[in-house]
Amino acid sequence: MIIGIIVFLGSVLSLISAIGLVRLPDIYTRSHAATKSATLSVLCILFGLFLFFTVIKDYVSARILLGIVFVFITAPVGGHLISRAAYHSGVSLWESSIHDELNGKKDKQHTSS
Repeated sequence: MIIGIIVFLGSVLSLISAIGLVRLPDIYTRSHAATKSATLSVLCILFGLFLFFTVIKDYVSARILLGIVFVFITAPVGGHLISRAAYHSGVSLWESSIHDELNGKKDKQHTSS
């Protein structure tokens, strides 16, 4: 029952991530939705799979543990690098954004440096 709840939670988080990718206005907020909730959803599903094999099948899989570690490390870093590349290539912020962390100015316009 607990394993099913964990996998279901992962699938719900994946659905929330997909909705965020469609509904959010710019690449920066979409990247946030894709990296945060999608990473957590994949981790929940892989953890549920690990628990299933450990508890039900009595088999400890090092591959699943490595998959959890790999996703946990690489997905947020990849999302961050994509956002930085978009910023440095001149992709503008959403027009309702009020603060540009990399520029340091509180303004409505994104100015590339």
